[in-house]
Amino acid sequence: MEQQIDRVAEPWGSRTPYGADEPWPVRVDTHLADGVAPDDVDRWVQSASILHSNGDAMDIGVKDGRIVGVRGRDVDRVNHGRLGPKDLYGWQANGSADRLTRPLIRRDGKLVETDWNTALDAVAARTTELLEERGPSSIGFYTSGQLFLEEYYTLGLIAHGGIGTNHVDGNTRLCTATAAAALKESFASDGQPGSYTDIDHADVICLYGHNMAETQTVLWARIVDRLAGPNPPAIVCVDSRQTPVAAHATVHLAPRPGTNVMLMNALLRELLEHDWIDHEYVDAHAVGFAELEKMLEGCTVERAAEVCGVPGPGLREAARLIGTSRRLMSTVLQGFYQSHQATAAAVQVNNIHIVRGMLGKPGCGLLQMNGQPTAQNTRECGADGDLPAFRNWSNDSHIKDLARVWNIDPMRIPHYTAPTHLMQMMRYVEDGSIRFLHISATNPAVSLPELRRIRSILSQDRLFLVVQDLFLTETAQLADVVLPAATWGEKTGTFTNVDRTVHLSEKAVEPPGDARPDLDILIDYAHRLGLKDKDGAPLVKWNSPEEAFEAWKECSRGRPCDYTGLTYNKLRGGGIQWPCNDEHPDGTERIYVDGDFWSHPDYCESYGRDLITGAPVEPTEYKALNPHGKAVIKAAEYLPPHEPPSEDHPFQLITGRTLYHFHTRTKTGRAPQLQAAAPEVWVEASDADASDRGWQEGDLLQVTTPRGAVTARLRISGIRPGVLFLPFHYGYWDTAAGHEPDDRGRAANELTLTDWDPASKQPIFKTAAANATKIAPAGGTPAPAPTTTGSEPVSSTVSPTRGDATAITSERIDRTGDIR
Repeated sequence: MEQQIDRVAEPWGSRTPYGADEPWPVRVDTHLADGVAPDDVDRWVQSASILHSNGDAMDIGVKDGRIVGVRGRDVDRVNHGRLGPKDLYGWQANGSADRLTRPLIRRDGKLVETDWNTALDAVAARTTELLEERGPSSIGFYTSGQLFLEEYYTLGLIAHGGIGTNHVDGNTRLCTATAAAALKESFASDGQPGSYTDIDHADVICLYGHNMAETQTVLWARIVDRLAGPNPPAIVCVDSRQTPVAAHATVHLAPRPGTNVMLMNALLRELLEHDWIDHEYVDAHAVGFAELEKMLEGCTVERAAEVCGVPGPGLREAARLIGTSRRLMSTVLQGFYQSHQATAAAVQVNNIHIVRGMLGKPGCGLLQMNGQPTAQNTRECGADGDLPAFRNWSNDSHIKDLARVWNIDPMRIPHYTAPTHLMQMMRYVEDGSIRFLHISATNPAVSLPELRRIRSILSQDRLFLVVQDLFLTETAQLADVVLPAATWGEKTGTFTNVDRTVHLSEKAVEPPGDARPDLDILIDYAHRLGLKDKDGAPLVKWNSPEEAFEAWKECSRGRPCDYTGLTYNKLRGGGIQWPCNDEHPDGTERIYVDGDFWSHPDYCESYGRDLITGAPVEPTEYKALNPHGKAVIKAAEYLPPHEPPSEDHPFQLITGRTLYHFHTRTKTGRAPQLQAAAPEVWVEASDADASDRGWQEGDLLQVTTPRGAVTARLRISGIRPGVLFLPFHYGYWDTAAGHEPDDRGRAANELTLTDWDPASKQPIFKTAAANATKIAPAGGTPAPAPTTTGSEPVSSTVSPTRGDATAITSERIDRTGDIR
């Protein structure tokens, strides 16, 4: 059956109901440029999405050497042919007229076009000069969650093995650093235990701070298809907003921002009180249960109800669903990761699965979700500061093994201290110790907290700033050198989603002008620096993506993220989950089966940190705690947020995402259907707060914190009273101001505070104290917020969000498809 549907108005597409333990039916979504029919397409080229973290597999349609559309891959295990709105429309950004096509260099205060030799010679010369004058600690790299595995591995080799700097991080620090940290705390290694197929089997699904309906639309479609079928799962939603997830929930808990640890402790205490514990599993496969029991003694439902501002009966019912489930699945995202006590809260979700014995079995999935398409590779390959293939900074044998792989002296790899996280790197730039910063495929002049400070830091004369990107972003406008990069569809490489599925994305078209793949740029940079191994051969020994992938496979051999059983040819059949090796030639659907963890002291990636102070656990301490490599139950004490509301700032401000945009809109803002669905920033407040202050839908408000101000129209939504919400996507690249506010701030991060979680070092975007005042009436104009999302208005008079004729998408449904 084939039908046409407006996927702006219907973001999740049509329903294909199915029951527990049944296969998810196939539905192939296709969107082509206006006037292009399927028969007009010259060829289809295999790829997957880079505009969210789900890993939706797709084919890129090419006609006359340009991209003309996409269709879902029906053979792929992740999406069974489905695509989300950003997949369907986001590809149009590739052909945007304002793509960077030639390198730029700053001359007399202005960026002017130049050639590649001039640009890269300047970059290499400044790098060399600083290495001679100040050493490796003067050099820093800040990358993305949107490059390819091969590029991250090359960057990590250059930075760690060549230059020898410890200052390397990715913008994954902003979205999924806590995912990695929580997994390391509980299992001593990164790597997601669960699989997307657990949705097919679970009888209870918990989403903690995870608005899956907007961040992973296709995965949410899988859940609502289960809800539409026989024997649907119960849904527990923890979110301060009335999101589409909350609307479908059996129990919705909307805690006061910053109180997630107290809420989780109360849920755990209920499990203990009712003995909903798998004692046999805990005794055999975990350590730390006695400490958890002690910590939870005072964490009653009554206390949590008061601290979190949630109803006690709702807490008890959520605990009952969790405690009596036969197959429990949990996902976690930014509502926990970007809030106060991020790692401590996320670890308590792990604790629930450990004490219930819900790991490594169908339907018992645990996914500490990623926020970006290739964030997993940033972490795997060492581009977030960690060592490649989940090697342990604190284990000398791991350092020696990596040096063997790279054929360098172990002392060239900086491991004298923990890698420098991004927020600390910014402080080092601020105080002048970092003088060279290479930024690739990310836009910190919009995405980092306290933007006035960030702009000041990146504008320093003593800083040599290199930006490698597709467009002249707010950050690129501050650079000394801008390098035009190719993107998805214009280069080849692999990337991995949150459930460890590796996809191959092949080159479909040529990049515009003189733009080059990031891998080519990095290899050229390494050669200009003259980086060598200990035998005098080039440190970077590959020249193509496939050669880089083969090198990465050897680096991953025997490690948790073992890729040695994968090849480009094998991946042309569809996504495959790591570890994939001789033991698991077809990949591995779930890890930690039968309590077999990667946490032995000699093998593990991390010994963990103190959840309150962030202090690293010493190797001897970890070995004494966990000599046999079991799961670690780690208790956490609740502490109040650092910036509570006050008389002058009575609200709590949280920031977040909307379904139709990704990050700072550098791509989605150039896709007409997506931009029209959410064209401008807005602020959300509750009906109660609006009534108390005489506000109406569409009123122009000024939102302030001690750090700045943003002006936005009001959407009166189902958000928790006392809380304001701002989407963080909107910067200044499409305004006359260019890279900073003029008279009115637009970027949510003008308001956020410079603070971060002690364990994961992830910035806290969701607990700032704020005020809001009305500066102009609505005049009949509603807020420019979608009505299809968590921004749904309480008023029925607001016109619903719809697409125009170009938003119509084809859906072909095959209810008998069976893809595992």
